[in-house]
Amino acid sequence: MTDNTTTTYPIRPGSRYPAGASPVPGGINFSIYSRHASHVELLLFSAADSPQPFQVIALEARLHRVFFFWSVLVEGLPTGTHYAWRVDGPADTRDSGFRFDGEKVLLDPWARAVSDSLWQRAAAEAPGSNMATSMRGVVASDEYDWGDDETLGCIRPERTVIYEMHVGGFTRHPNSGVDQPGTFLGVVEKIPYLAELGVTHIELLPVMAFDEQDVPPGVAQRGHHNYWGYSTHSFFSPHPGYCVSPYPGAHANEFRDMVKALHEAGIGVILDVVFNHTAEGGAGGPLINFKGFGNETFYHLDPEDRRIYRDYTGCGNTVNCNHPLVARFILESIEYWVREMHVDGFRFDLASVLSRGENGKPLYHAPVLWNIEFSNVLSDTRIIAEAWDAADLYQVGDFPGFRWAEWNGQYRDVVRRFVRGDKGIHDELARRFSGNSDLYQDDDRLPTNSVNYITCHDGFTLHDLVSYNEKHNEDNGEDNRDGNNHSHSWNCGAEGATDDADILALRHRQAKNFMAILLLSQGVPMINAGDEVLRTQQGNNNAWCQDNELGWFDWSLTQTNADMLRFTRQMIAFRRRHACLMHSRFLSGLEREGQHFPDITWHGERLHQPHWEDPDSRVLACTLGAVDAWEDDLFVILNMQEASLDMPLPPVAEGHWHLAIDTAGQAPLDIIAPAGQPVQDMPVRRVQAHSVVVFERR
Repeated sequence: MTDNTTTTYPIRPGSRYPAGASPVPGGINFSIYSRHASHVELLLFSAADSPQPFQVIALEARLHRVFFFWSVLVEGLPTGTHYAWRVDGPADTRDSGFRFDGEKVLLDPWARAVSDSLWQRAAAEAPGSNMATSMRGVVASDEYDWGDDETLGCIRPERTVIYEMHVGGFTRHPNSGVDQPGTFLGVVEKIPYLAELGVTHIELLPVMAFDEQDVPPGVAQRGHHNYWGYSTHSFFSPHPGYCVSPYPGAHANEFRDMVKALHEAGIGVILDVVFNHTAEGGAGGPLINFKGFGNETFYHLDPEDRRIYRDYTGCGNTVNCNHPLVARFILESIEYWVREMHVDGFRFDLASVLSRGENGKPLYHAPVLWNIEFSNVLSDTRIIAEAWDAADLYQVGDFPGFRWAEWNGQYRDVVRRFVRGDKGIHDELARRFSGNSDLYQDDDRLPTNSVNYITCHDGFTLHDLVSYNEKHNEDNGEDNRDGNNHSHSWNCGAEGATDDADILALRHRQAKNFMAILLLSQGVPMINAGDEVLRTQQGNNNAWCQDNELGWFDWSLTQTNADMLRFTRQMIAFRRRHACLMHSRFLSGLEREGQHFPDITWHGERLHQPHWEDPDSRVLACTLGAVDAWEDDLFVILNMQEASLDMPLPPVAEGHWHLAIDTAGQAPLDIIAPAGQPVQDMPVRRVQAHSVVVFERR
């Protein structure tokens, strides 16, 4: 692209609302927040790679400022124009926190589309102008033909199965077979795979525009960049790196095409959003947008020395989420993604930061959280909290609000420990397995407030969870210091790759045990993309910078590990046909009229004898009574000890127990289709070591 524009567009005073660049009759209205600025300029560029603006518009306070906002209407300006700002003012950072720099080119925080084709982070960190290497906003239109598409609020929470995935990594591998790898449109090409898997929602790692150059020096020296995307700078714009044609500002329409196609397949879209920190880092970080417009507004600063950023995130800065303007900014952003992009929900990264008041202390009635809870626009969406932050605020089971679901780290850790064979935790496993009533019931919340997971993007993959005792993150360039040191993993007898057939068989069974327990548990299950085909990161439990085959979905595994893929598909289908696995209320242990069994009855190695206080137990079993007349009762046995056991089956007055699942069985006998189930007319069943067995009563 080249800069060939010579037109000078007339201007007149604009409107302070809405913020950002908005097409209006007669032109484009630009509005930006900057309470303490003394001089503001709007820069217009003809293309993404234009080194200089074709028009610089200086705003006069008496004409273009109303209260805290500066605005101007540029007559006749077309959509697709690229733009940025320069803002000057005081820079007395110690006492005021101001970081104005009239030489820096700033990106509109409300930009609906952005270009980073010229971006150099180092130039935004160094003194002087960064005109030729700055990011720019793109004036975008919100026009789009949605047809009859709408958000999928019709999918009940208890019937939800979430699939967490990375937009780029899902199709970037050369063997993905898509025409547009690593993009929103590449995901569209894989919708048949997602539909056949049976998930109801995909949860996308950050897709709001982020800074791929935001990495420590050691990571950059290895040629890595910020792959996961937890470095957002533009909360209204899709990431340009996931677009086929980002330069004309078509970001939104490519994202919408993906959402619309997923909705047509009955699959909802949940976004992982990062409002706890931004790409601007700490005191030495770049001026991208928020620092240059209102550093003292947008960030938590030390009250004694406002040059210092309070860091509750481990990322250099913390967003001041409960400042009135910032709280409104966050709400406007997510409402925009629902209203204009038809997104079905959000997972909030390090969400406990959003509960911190302006003094940094947690608030139960944090305005931003309750505004999200009660927003009419968000009423049919999922709101999910990662209910902790990097400064030891841990709120699982106690996150403010009632609608908020939580990533249940307690569920993850207990299931991991039980499956690897830890003794005496079967009582806690029972609480996690049956819906986490100890965490949520006393607050009038529901089993669906718990998002259950074994693995996620952050940590070992399922394959690596059963293959490594230690993390192996050396290639990240941080001397293996990064990543979690306490994974509760078990390598089954050898660290990493092995050709020992017995160890490989045990690992395969353990992976199926994890998948089975996850999909048999009350609450909302979440599967990490690639776990269904045993994707490995070779022991790296923090692949945040690995935009390569280590971090990508390897599609050849759908054939190599076809039995695991089949098992996962069938487990999801099994869950969906058993309402007793998807209760909307907590289990009571009571029998209802017409039922053969209470909603849940606990057992140990003998019926009705769970032995909760046994410090050596590694066995848990339960009977789940059918909810619907057409449904089968279930008998579930979890044996994680090193020896097999003979388990008596509960007596039934009608019908017989049929074997449905046995993770120790060879495929296809690990999970048996209902039409082909053999009748198991026997009083006792041999249950192999390290296995999950499930019967259906018919």
